[in-house]
Amino acid sequence: MGTDLKYRISFHIRLFLILILLFGLFLFCFLIFQFRRERLYKAERVNTELQIINTRLSNYLVNFYAIDSIVKENRQSVMGNLRVTIMDTAGTVLYDTDTTHPLDSFANHADRPEIMRAMKYGSGYTIRRLSETTNKEYFYAANLAGKYVVRSAIPYSVSLQEVLKTDKLFLPVMISISIIVSGLALLFTRRLGHNIKRLRKFAMLADNGEPLHDIGPFPKDELGDISNHIIQLYSQLKQTKEALENEHRVVEQQKQEQTRLKKQLTQNINHELKTPVSIIQGYLETLLNNPSLPPSKKQAFIESCFKQSDRLAQLLNDISTITRMDEASEIIEKTELNASDIIRDVFSDLDTHLQEKNIKTVIDIPQEIIVKGNHGLLQSVFRNLTDNAITYSGCDTIFVKLTESGQDHFTFNYADNGIGIDEAHLPRIFERFYRVDKGRSRRMGGTGLGLSIVKNAILLHGGTIRAGKREGGGVEFIFSIKRQ
Repeated sequence: MGTDLKYRISFHIRLFLILILLFGLFLFCFLIFQFRRERLYKAERVNTELQIINTRLSNYLVNFYAIDSIVKENRQSVMGNLRVTIMDTAGTVLYDTDTTHPLDSFANHADRPEIMRAMKYGSGYTIRRLSETTNKEYFYAANLAGKYVVRSAIPYSVSLQEVLKTDKLFLPVMISISIIVSGLALLFTRRLGHNIKRLRKFAMLADNGEPLHDIGPFPKDELGDISNHIIQLYSQLKQTKEALENEHRVVEQQKQEQTRLKKQLTQNINHELKTPVSIIQGYLETLLNNPSLPPSKKQAFIESCFKQSDRLAQLLNDISTITRMDEASEIIEKTELNASDIIRDVFSDLDTHLQEKNIKTVIDIPQEIIVKGNHGLLQSVFRNLTDNAITYSGCDTIFVKLTESGQDHFTFNYADNGIGIDEAHLPRIFERFYRVDKGRSRRMGGTGLGLSIVKNAILLHGGTIRAGKREGGGVEFIFSIKRQ
């Protein structure tokens, strides 16, 4: 119930009421202090006038007739009904202007407050005290004058009350000031309340994960700066969280894709291994079951088995390379090497096959292309591209050219003028075990992993690769390799 009431009354109203309460308490204390101070000030003025009379009377302590004349003189002025009492330091009354009572009827005055102060400090006064002698209230002022104490008193009448009364004009002035201050406090708390309301709305939207709409602008002050900074930090945290979630999704997708590829690779490997193993097994079984076969037939079977075992070895080697790049790409050793030497070494190793096919090479490569990479993988890039061109393209010329030497990358163009590849196959030729002509590829001993190895090796060297039709016929591969 208390919490509901708290939120029914807006924050700025509650803050305004607290400020008004504190200010009212301060004003109340200040008024009491001020009224008391003003009253004491006016009492001091009356006391000063009486002290002047006491000082004057102290010069005539041995002549009471002179004192009577001075009293009568002051009674004609503002000090009407002035009463004077003279006593010794023991408090015994020696003279009093009140002649209606004999002197021996006066009690000892040593215990009177103004007398005690006069004996201690030289002077003293009491604003309002009832006289035991006359049974009237007086304002008393006493002075120590040698062996005597002179005390003057005036009745605490309506006129004296008016003199001692505080100035009432001060109260409406303070009330007017209070109203002005209250109005300013209301404006201030209202503005502050609006900011708090916006922050509360922001907190609710942030807690529910909703977009930060319709919060409104904050003022250009300290609270506004803090509020804007909080919202900015929240937005940054939200963006970071979303980025991490997206990254997590990407990682999960990559893991799922990697799992799918591994599963697909396992299935493809199983399928690809079956063919050469079945062929080898069939030939060997025929040889074992038919020992009387002609030597020429046996020789043909053995050569077929060797050819299939060679294909099997090549397949296992390619699978090993693919697996190494997939599972240990971050630990593949890279050193500074000259890519130009690797390219020329590849064509030198394959020179015999090139001559058998009457294929020419046009190499437009500088003597030095320094990159940081893995020698074996870069060699496999150019070796697989060249093997494909020799085996499947039906070309008579292979072109290798450095097309761009940028600050970060080298870009190469590898092409042939053969039969080319149909556009329908181009998007998939880098997939593992994908063959444009499956029957022809198997007859030629291809594993279907060559271009996949090429692509992965390029990616591991910070580059990209794409395939397309070459102008004038054939196919071209455009790929880049990162310098460092």
